[in-house]
Parts: sequence; C-alpha cells; structure tokens
Amino acid sequence: MPEFVRRALADRNLLDTYKARPWYQRNDYLGWITRAKREETVHRRLEQMLDELERGDRYMKMPYKSNSR
Repeated sequence: MPEFVRRALADRNLLDTYKARPWYQRNDYLGWITRAKREETVHRRLEQMLDELERGDRYMKMPYKSNSR
C-alpha cells in the first residue's frame, strides 16, 4: 500500500474499516487510485474511496452491504 494512502486512511481512522473489506475490494481500490495519471485524479479517487469507506454502504459507487452488519 502506498504511504500516502495509508496516511489518508489513518488520518480519517479508516484503516480497520479498509482492512475489513474483502481482499478484492482493497486490491481494486489501490489499483484504481495508483493507475491514475494525473495528480488531481489520484486525489479525487482517494477521496471517493475514503468517503465510501466512511459511509460503509458503497464500493466503487455501487451499493455494498458488509457481512458484519
């Protein structure tokens, strides 16, 4: 995991929430963020991931229901 992503998750107290997601979601998020070519796209995607983790009911703009709820 890139340090800037780890720091952003920690700053918003979402690291455990991120780790609770299925492996494929964690992998998708990281790949999607790091493949962005422009810095503003990286930041926008990172914010989307953080917002979705905070809400807990979204994954890549799709409805998501955790098994632990």
